[in-house]
Amino acid sequence: MQKFVLLIIFMGLLVSCELFESKEDKTQKLVNEELLAIDWNDVDQYPLFEDCDETANKPDQRDCFQAVMLDSFSKALHGLEFQVDQDLNDTVYIDFVIDEHGFISVLNVEEKTDVLNAIADFNTKISERLNDLTTVAPALKRGNPVSLRFRLPLVLNTY
Repeated sequence: MQKFVLLIIFMGLLVSCELFESKEDKTQKLVNEELLAIDWNDVDQYPLFEDCDETANKPDQRDCFQAVMLDSFSKALHGLEFQVDQDLNDTVYIDFVIDEHGFISVLNVEEKTDVLNAIADFNTKISERLNDLTTVAPALKRGNPVSLRFRLPLVLNTY
């Protein structure tokens, strides 16, 4: 009987340690667990253009975003011509960001030596044209607007 009482007291002491943990510590522990569970490399809703359906499922939203973005990209570069002395067959990657307010801006145009040698002001002209793209409804993560970074390829072929 005495062993049984000691066992209950010992068990009570083990359980009571949790009673002394502060509410702030418990809250911080829950917040940390929740932060670790979030996939920070994905958004809950892609940026939406006016033509895209906000009630569509996520893959359809992504497809609409990509289609409208490529169309805008194409229209912005339409009519832009460069004179080159040598044939070019290369791909230049352009990094964009859509900020939490829905503004689209060029972060970086990849610097390719062959392209810059053939077209000295290539990066500047491309950036100027693409910084004038329209605004969108920003991407959402857990209901909050977030910035989204993406990369588009620009294929240069003068053959």
